[in-house]
Amino acid sequence: MILNVTEHDDSILRTMKEYESARVPIHLKYTDQRSTHYMIVDYNQTLVATSTEPTMRETAYLWTDDNSLVGLLQKSFEGLWHSSVELKAIETEAVAEKLIHVLKDLRPTNHTIILYETPEAKYNVLFNYVKLGLENGEAVAYIGSEESPSQIRDAMKRFGIDVEKYEKTGALRVLECNDFYIIDGKFDAAITINLLNKMYDEALTKGFKGYRIAGEMACFFEHKLTKELVEYERAVHRVFDIPIIGVCAYNSNEVVEASNPMDLYNELLKAHGTVLFSGLSKKLGKIEIRKA
Repeated sequence: MILNVTEHDDSILRTMKEYESARVPIHLKYTDQRSTHYMIVDYNQTLVATSTEPTMRETAYLWTDDNSLVGLLQKSFEGLWHSSVELKAIETEAVAEKLIHVLKDLRPTNHTIILYETPEAKYNVLFNYVKLGLENGEAVAYIGSEESPSQIRDAMKRFGIDVEKYEKTGALRVLECNDFYIIDGKFDAAITINLLNKMYDEALTKGFKGYRIAGEMACFFEHKLTKELVEYERAVHRVFDIPIIGVCAYNSNEVVEASNPMDLYNELLKAHGTVLFSGLSKKLGKIEIRKA
């Protein structure tokens, strides 16, 4: 089996151990190359997904036993197999390196959530995400909530981001929650979405390749606007109507302390395509990825 790096999680390892205990040999590798989903059986049959979307159970598949088509897929698989990495290489990979694989896999219209426990874990994900966008020629907006814009800028500089250079060219904007989400103590989803559209159009006009946003959502909890938050996430849902990339950052402690934590958690999962858990162990913690 060959899996994308972003599909890796502990449940796969548990399943493998169950099969190995029954003496069924499984050889697993990982790749960061984007590929369609397909299965080859006994070199003479294959199932091919009609979509490259990661949610396999919602995708239609085509079956064939045509020797030419099966042979083409077999050749493709063998080439990918030789360029893929072993399981142990992924398991021992540093958190930052594994995170880069995950963030590089994000594409325009993707709407992702990160749940974190410490500021270090939050910045580890969001700053890598910001840096990748800037280095790729995209414009980036960072909406702060738990720290002031000046504190965020200082943290970015320590992380290795040339804040002055990118702000001077208009590539980077560091805003407060009150400048974007909650204006004059009120939240209006239509106003925020209109701001997104305006920022995206301005970025393209200036010649940037695309646009991405990192938003800290703590201010909604601070202003007791949990209901409004859920309505906003529902409106944006798993993908944006405009081709930008979005990562919403949630402090897991605030989610747990909400009046209806399980309902809130489920709503957040349904509204995002990919869920990143950071800081579950140690200071930065391991990165865990789940597909919603």
